[in-house]
Amino acid sequence: MPARIQFLSSNEKDVQLTTDTSVRSDLPSSSPAVTRVVSYLRVSTGRQAESDLSIPDQRRQIERYCAARGWTIVEDYVEPGSSATDDRRPAFQQMIDAALVRPPAFSTILVHSFSRFFRDQFQFERYVRKLAKNGMQVISITQDLGDNPMGMMMRQIVTLFDEYQSKENAKHTLRAMCENARQGYWNGARPPVGYRTVAVEKRGSKIKKTLEIDPLHVGTVRLIFRLALEGADGSGPMGVKAITRLLNERGIRTPNGGRWGLSQIHTILTRPTYIGEHRFNRLEARTKQRKAKMEHAIMSVPPLIAEHDFNEVQRLLQSRNFKMMHPQAVGGPILLTGICFCASCGGAMTLRTGRGSTGRSYRYYTCSTRARRVEQDARDRRSRWTGWTTP
Repeated sequence: MPARIQFLSSNEKDVQLTTDTSVRSDLPSSSPAVTRVVSYLRVSTGRQAESDLSIPDQRRQIERYCAARGWTIVEDYVEPGSSATDDRRPAFQQMIDAALVRPPAFSTILVHSFSRFFRDQFQFERYVRKLAKNGMQVISITQDLGDNPMGMMMRQIVTLFDEYQSKENAKHTLRAMCENARQGYWNGARPPVGYRTVAVEKRGSKIKKTLEIDPLHVGTVRLIFRLALEGADGSGPMGVKAITRLLNERGIRTPNGGRWGLSQIHTILTRPTYIGEHRFNRLEARTKQRKAKMEHAIMSVPPLIAEHDFNEVQRLLQSRNFKMMHPQAVGGPILLTGICFCASCGGAMTLRTGRGSTGRSYRYYTCSTRARRVEQDARDRRSRWTGWTTP
């Protein structure tokens, strides 16, 4: 009896060849091995994850794709609110670790589109080749390009365009956020100590917020600056360590109820927000390197500290900065350490002690180069008298 061809669906290319069992009962039956896959589902922001739309849609389409091919999904790796510009993603790393086990429990990673896997073309190819060494493949259910040379070239073009699109989106988003800051609106994140956010306007579905003085913590900020300028009870300017220790000893806590740290105090003392100029876009998002001042977006906020007091604090901090002056010159007992030099040879002047005819000790400055030469000459004379030499 002739074979019959049965089409499974109009959307699929797969066909099934069946024969009459009464005639071909002598042929052995065999079924192909079931392909075991995992799905990787990702959205870029926490807001997208909260909407609960994109990830369920990705899962539904991947399940339908697998059902049409008879594939089995052994696990879903979900990444809610993580950027694909780097690999610092917990679910992603967990999936990669599972894929590199030998032998692996699955053979394929399914994504809705290649941009879900990576938005960096170099990193995408690096991971794809790393996975391929363990017999693993990455398949996009909406970008079926094949695994031949033409398909590989098209995949690289697609992922390169994904990277370009990601950078363009980031550029336009940053530009909009800078303009939002210039108009006096808060872009998000935790406000500085001494301030709180307040809603002032609603534009469509977005609520515009700005900063106002927080009456609960404004006194702490002003106390920190007063200690830096005058010290406790007028004892003189205090450094960052001394201020931190004093606040913790007095039981003055951070807004979160914790103990103060050196970096927190230093950030408060150096933040121009407290004179009414909050600077947005100061650091590179990835490298955390400082940007040029011309790239900063200045947001006007209510000032907490007078500008001349803030500038004086900056001068005091700079004078204690070990990068600008030797640490011994900052905290040492000798007044001219690191700033007094010999006019003849340029050597550092060091403090020496002597004893006068009355028996009283006194101190004086002398050239360190000359002092070493005198000491060496004295050792040489002693070596000639005793018959031994010194190096």
